[in-house]
Amino acid sequence: MMSQNDKPIRVGVVGVGRGKGFARGAGPELGMELVALCDTWEERLLELGEELNVATYTDYDKFLEHDLDAVILANYFHEHAPFAIKALEAGKHVMSETSACFTLAQGVALIEAVEKSGKIYMFAENYPYMVFNQEMRRLYRAGRIGEFKYGEGEYVHPMSAEDSTRISPGLDHWRNWIPATYYCTHSLAPIMFITDTWPEKVNGFVVPYDPEDDVHYGNTVRRSDLASMVAVRMNNGAVAKLLKGSLRGHGVWVRIHGNQGLMENLRCGDTRMLRVRREPFDKNEGEPVEQIYLPDFPEFHAEATRAGHGGGDFFMDYHFAQAIRNNEQPFLDVYRGVAMSIVGVLAYRSALQDSAPVVVPDFRDPEIRKQYADDDWSPDPRDRRPGQPWPSMLGDIRPTEQGIEFATNVWQESGYTGA
Repeated sequence: MMSQNDKPIRVGVVGVGRGKGFARGAGPELGMELVALCDTWEERLLELGEELNVATYTDYDKFLEHDLDAVILANYFHEHAPFAIKALEAGKHVMSETSACFTLAQGVALIEAVEKSGKIYMFAENYPYMVFNQEMRRLYRAGRIGEFKYGEGEYVHPMSAEDSTRISPGLDHWRNWIPATYYCTHSLAPIMFITDTWPEKVNGFVVPYDPEDDVHYGNTVRRSDLASMVAVRMNNGAVAKLLKGSLRGHGVWVRIHGNQGLMENLRCGDTRMLRVRREPFDKNEGEPVEQIYLPDFPEFHAEATRAGHGGGDFFMDYHFAQAIRNNEQPFLDVYRGVAMSIVGVLAYRSALQDSAPVVVPDFRDPEIRKQYADDDWSPDPRDRRPGQPWPSMLGDIRPTEQGIEFATNVWQESGYTGA
């Protein structure tokens, strides 16, 4: 992967929760050298810093003064763009976890910061790099199923009250209030990766908060909705359906219909396995109508199978390093990252307008970007003012006393002492 003459890429990671995976994966086999960590949770920061023998910072500005080539952002979902912009302005390459931006104005500012800096920006969406999605991309590019017509991306992730509370420390932690449509990139990114299409219009539908659901709400401090379904019109005329949320029935599933066939990973059994179907009137002579098989990764199979998120974590680090070395923006560049992220924002706008269609602006065009440079529409409690949306379709949801007591006990057991 790296020649002996190549200088290691010095990497710093922000966020020691999700960031632990990035920190441990940024190793010499990828031509990376982890040199620094940053987080405000000092106890956990110092523990990981000692384990990995790297510098630690609670101050992000001081962290950026460290001798770094690149920054990996695994901080809070709604704070990635400001951190990324500051790193780019400091001359660092950036790989940013989802979401790329939390408002359309942030998306504009982020794109323009990348363009001005000349640095590499990679959107850290790991789901496209799962083995079945990489195989579907290969088959699609080879013309196996014809032109993309309809797709589905599903990311359903229910958790117990205790587990969801433990990873959401604090009443205003983003997981406790994020609107149901916002975390849509795990569903949309594989579809865009496989077919190389772009979103043009969205209709958002939200399954609202259920006060009688003790697992999701009564014993937690969540104040957003249960799930969402987003219909997306793509730029080639295809339609995609995105399902995301805490519905019962965990599943990660991608389905791609072309005009000459179908591809999908299995819903049951080994969900890494791929099903490919071509009708008798479309298939070649001697070709089976249907095939079900377990694909290999196209490269680095052994390394990827040891990594998290079905191999996706390995390939994110790998493609980030390759982009820096080749000085070429990766496939998951800032334009695709922002496009995927604002689909979630605009789908919530649609849902609040009785699911009316909303155009997804193409921020590759500077003239279009100008129209949204001040669009700071946001459900973040810190941005609360007239005209800003509540996190729930039902308005201002307040946690119950039971939920606050339960959450406080869980956080204390986890070592979190904040509000």
